[in-house]
Amino acid sequence: MALLEPKKGFNLSRWALEHVPLTRYLMVVLMLLGFAAYFQLGQDEDPPFTFRAMVIHTNWPGATAQQVAEQVTDKIERTLQEVPYADKIRSYSKPGESQVIFELKDSSKPAEVANTWYQVRKKIGDMRHTLPGNIQGPFFNDEFGDVYGVIYALRGEGFGYAELKDFADDTRQRLLRVKDVAKVEQFGVQPEKIWIEVSQKRLAQLGLDQAGVLQQLGSQNAVESAGTIQTPQDMVQVRVAGQFTSVEQLRAMPIRAPQSQAQLRLGDIAEVHRGYVDPPDVKVRFQGREVIALGISMTKGGDIIALGKALRAAVADIQQRLPAGVELAQVQDQPAAVAASVNDFVKVLIEAVVIVLAVSFVSLGLHKGGRFGWYVDWRPGLVVAITIPLVLAVTFLAMHYFGIGLHKVSLGSLIIALGLMVDDAIIAVEMMVRKMEEGYDKMRAATFAYDITAMPMLTGTLITAAGFLPIGIAKSVTGEYTFAIFAVTVIALVLSWIVSVYFVPYLGTLLLRVKPHDPDAPPHEVFDTPFYARFRRTVDWCVRRRWTTLAITLAIFALGLVGMGRVQQQFFPDSSRPEVMVELWYPEGTSFAANEEVTLRVEQRLLQQAGVKNVATWVGSGTPRFYLPLDQVFPQSNVSQFIVQAASLGEREQLRRSLPALLATEFPEARGRVKLLPNGPPVPYPVQFRVIGSDPAVLRQRADEVKTVMRANTHMIGVNDNWNESVKAVRLEIDQEKARALGVSSQSIAQAARTMFTGTTVGQYREGDRLIDIVLRQSQDERDTISGIANAYLPTASGRSIPLTQIAQPVFSWEPGVMWRSGRDYAITVQGDLVEGMQGATITEQLLPELRTLEARWQATGGNGVRIEVAGAVEESSKGSSSIVAGVPIMLFIVFTLLMLQLHSFSRSMLVFLTGPLGIAGVAGALLLLGRPFGFVALLGVIALMGMIQRNSVILIDQIELNRAAGRSTWDSIVTAAVWRMRPIALTAAAAVLAMIPLSRNVFWGPMAVAIMGGLIVATVLTLLALPAMYAAWFRVKKPDSEPE
Repeated sequence: MALLEPKKGFNLSRWALEHVPLTRYLMVVLMLLGFAAYFQLGQDEDPPFTFRAMVIHTNWPGATAQQVAEQVTDKIERTLQEVPYADKIRSYSKPGESQVIFELKDSSKPAEVANTWYQVRKKIGDMRHTLPGNIQGPFFNDEFGDVYGVIYALRGEGFGYAELKDFADDTRQRLLRVKDVAKVEQFGVQPEKIWIEVSQKRLAQLGLDQAGVLQQLGSQNAVESAGTIQTPQDMVQVRVAGQFTSVEQLRAMPIRAPQSQAQLRLGDIAEVHRGYVDPPDVKVRFQGREVIALGISMTKGGDIIALGKALRAAVADIQQRLPAGVELAQVQDQPAAVAASVNDFVKVLIEAVVIVLAVSFVSLGLHKGGRFGWYVDWRPGLVVAITIPLVLAVTFLAMHYFGIGLHKVSLGSLIIALGLMVDDAIIAVEMMVRKMEEGYDKMRAATFAYDITAMPMLTGTLITAAGFLPIGIAKSVTGEYTFAIFAVTVIALVLSWIVSVYFVPYLGTLLLRVKPHDPDAPPHEVFDTPFYARFRRTVDWCVRRRWTTLAITLAIFALGLVGMGRVQQQFFPDSSRPEVMVELWYPEGTSFAANEEVTLRVEQRLLQQAGVKNVATWVGSGTPRFYLPLDQVFPQSNVSQFIVQAASLGEREQLRRSLPALLATEFPEARGRVKLLPNGPPVPYPVQFRVIGSDPAVLRQRADEVKTVMRANTHMIGVNDNWNESVKAVRLEIDQEKARALGVSSQSIAQAARTMFTGTTVGQYREGDRLIDIVLRQSQDERDTISGIANAYLPTASGRSIPLTQIAQPVFSWEPGVMWRSGRDYAITVQGDLVEGMQGATITEQLLPELRTLEARWQATGGNGVRIEVAGAVEESSKGSSSIVAGVPIMLFIVFTLLMLQLHSFSRSMLVFLTGPLGIAGVAGALLLLGRPFGFVALLGVIALMGMIQRNSVILIDQIELNRAAGRSTWDSIVTAAVWRMRPIALTAAAAVLAMIPLSRNVFWGPMAVAIMGGLIVATVLTLLALPAMYAAWFRVKKPDSEPE
């Protein structure tokens, strides 16, 4: 038979066996190097991905939100549109401040991002002269990717912020010396101020005015050059003394009053004291006490677990140096989370290895006979067992070379690859065993296995690898985040092929002991068992009733498509971190003090909850990015955020369920929100719609209509929008004629009002390396009520002071508190959370038809061009999915080319190609059965699944062609090929499916594992039964004898 004669030409397996010392040397060295490389790999929680966002912040004191939007925000946005790779330009304008969030296209290369930020600074620097004259800024922040994975809280009873700040500076200095620490940031530091609080009434009695006091203080404290004296020999600097060096000097400063001859001191007419900024900047609290937080971020590619150990040692040392009563407490411990996660994955990996080994030992070595009716020959299994650590070791070596660290994406990919990478070894060993049973010697069996299976196996391996290609070439944040899936699986698959054709033959000749059968028996005698006879009859039936078989196959495929329509969609699942994030939003314009008062009460209630390990609070801002995919909340006086650390995942779930009701009933004055940390790129809300238009007033009404539609949906909770409420304002209507006659300008009125209520900086007090602002304002009793305006006095041109109410009338009004824009149009985002068990994509689909009808109604009534866009998780998910789908044509082209190279026939390649989608019914069935959503990661699994299915089909079709070449009839070739290849196909599928079982419990990987398991089981059955029928139908194969077809 032609089948038995190995082809002439280069044979890698024979070469390996002819150079045994080299083979043995390479095996040992690669194992050792791989083992060493594993410990060199960087470890982190998430794969690194580039944040393509920048925030540009500008202050314009005294302007309304609308003025800021038109004069500052719009001009900055127009400039940003010219920046290369500009994608989303979102912004908000509040009274006196503008913030623009600028995002680049996902397709921009990570290496070019830094240069783009330089372009932004340059372009905005060039147009700054077109902005109003008295703006502060623009200030740029592009350090969004910094993750403060470790946060410490510095607290001390009886120490003020200034002393704690000194300790914090010292601690920061020491922490920066620790290996792999890139940056240490301080949070919750309150800047010091020196307050001069003057009573307006007292000044008026003395004939003084605030402007005069301001000027005298400023001129006393100025650092002014007094020149230099040039003598024939030297140059002597002239210095003028008199600058303030202590608060006492300030109090003792003489003040000249125009109407009184008496010499007054500042201490006589004002209260002078050292304090902190008022209202406070962002405050940080931990376990119910005010603290200064120190956030530590790691250098890129560092090992977070090693960093954790080094930090623990450093902190123990620092703690000893701190005075009694001052302690460093750990708020966030990412190294512990990563260590737990890596250990979990390693445990899953070991479980998967054990399962795969069990499959290979039983399947390759189970024989009839022995004392118990069956016995296991452990040798073939051992050959596969040795290849697993070998392939893993070389994979680690490659990961180290390509700079891929250990994180949840690469570790999960290793487990997925594990089930696939033993396939080649199983196929090679199975072929060797069979040939040895047929009487071949070891050398001949090994070389024969190479000739028959090496090329189809390589094609199959490359097809499976090509299935992961769309992930590798996806140009999106999600593609960048999941890139390691492509890199790790492809590396492992290609290496597994090399191992199975180079090292497996050597291991086989070393370990296998197989009793040859009767040498005269035909080769397929091994398959003369009742099981194979039944299987042969089944395949024969399928080929005979080919159209029935094909109809059943199509029906199963259609059922799968229907099933996929019923599976809930998801972007990325929540993570398994123990934190619960609690946000409190107050009405726009809420003061810091009112925010803090409620926040402290909420904090107390949170600390009383069962299962809470600790609570960290950020008042006046969201928490810093302590976890890479966190959605950050910008600093604003009407928001607070808590990190509630649960003692365990079970308790985290209880807190997640019980806290929303607690916040709603006990703290109705704030809009509370409870959420878990996400996996994958950050998305603020699961369901979001953007209402866009050019007229803010019309937009407000339209957004309220959208809100009504969303609230009517029973699955939506906590529906809100990002424009919040209007804020209160007091307008001073000035009688311009009177003001002119008295020589009073609008500017002097504004300055007087600002000094009275907020305070005016009169100079800076210099202390060592610090600059402390000296601020003049009115005394507490005169500035803390709105009616205080009635008592304000203004200096006139004649030097006399008059009450403000003589020339100005205070009028109450409302104005927008915050105005968001998107792409230079006004945009209100209406958003909400979902009830338990619902996914954002499902509800967005439910709401969309109704909102589109609403939009059409607006257009019909001349709706000022107001439109609705889908935002949130659905928008991000579609961006991610479309970038993956963009790679599918290339994948299909490569797969088809590989099939053509292997099968040399368009028809046969097409047959294999068509088997790709057969697993869809299994995917839908498994997801529906286990109630898993179809997420982004599952989509990657389904694309990769096509490659795995086609690989099995190639092996089968290739065997049919070999049988035909050996002189069998086509009908017999088809049936025999299915029988002969049934064992390796079923084995490799079983190895891949069973290896996924441990992974299916994982939150992140579960849906993908379940999808691949279900799809592979169904597809394997269909490959073995429907593919022979498809082949017979395509080539119109007839049964050779006279039996009816």
